Amino acid sequence: MDDVTDGSVTVGEQLRTAREAQGITLEDVAARTRIPTRHLESLENSEWGKLPAPTYTMGFAKSYATVVGLDRTEIGDALRAELGHGALAARPEAQVFEPADPARVMPRWLVIVALLALVAVIAAALLWHNRQLSPSADPAPATDPAQAPAAGAPPAPGATPAATPTGPVVITANEPVWIQVKERGGKKLFEAELSSGQSYEVPATATAPVLRTGRPQSIRISVGTADAPPVGPADTTVGNVSLLPADLMRGPAATPAAPAAPAAR
Repeated sequence: MDDVTDGSVTVGEQLRTAREAQGITLEDVAARTRIPTRHLESLENSEWGKLPAPTYTMGFAKSYATVVGLDRTEIGDALRAELGHGALAARPEAQVFEPADPARVMPRWLVIVALLALVAVIAAALLWHNRQLSPSADPAPATDPAQAPAAGAPPAPGATPAATPTGPVVITANEPVWIQVKERGGKKLFEAELSSGQSYEVPATATAPVLRTGRPQSIRISVGTADAPPVGPADTTVGNVSLLPADLMRGPAATPAAPAAPAAR
């Protein structure tokens, strides 16, 4: 403890004597002044090196004096005279006063809740901003590649084209070939061997004409300006092949082929 050079009573001793005379503990003073107990002990013992900057130390002493019934101004002047221009007066005042009351410090959980709330507000603002910038119209639904027809792929057998060609049904021979045309289950309309390049036009009055031939690869059937698919495999006798435009454009019917017949008669 540092003694005053002239032997007078120090400010710390005056404060302690007044406190003990009133039966007050350091904890009581700390509770009333919000000053940490260790600072009050250092003040009573004149341990200036353990105290904050002079401004705070002066304030501690005045607050202490008020609690124990001493004159604040006199204690402040006495402490200033006691310190003079010593080491305490020369210390920088950049030290931060440590609060003694934990109630003045914001709880950690409250800080975390406040930060989470701030993050939520920022996220909501960004979401609203992005929605304002997005186009109002909904994008067109994506097409399933598995359901989309391949470009240039031929229609599947049995699939009905969007529109059936119209016009006369004409059978043209690419090479000599025998054909027979008749009404299904009825009278014969035509039967002969066509020479290469010769054609036969199915009567427009026929109701259910069917074709029979032993060399499907040797004929070309057209409906108006459109060519129909082949009516059967090469060198295979086919019969009951419908010559109606819609049936021809669908391709060969899924019926068993008739027994092989002579290529020409």
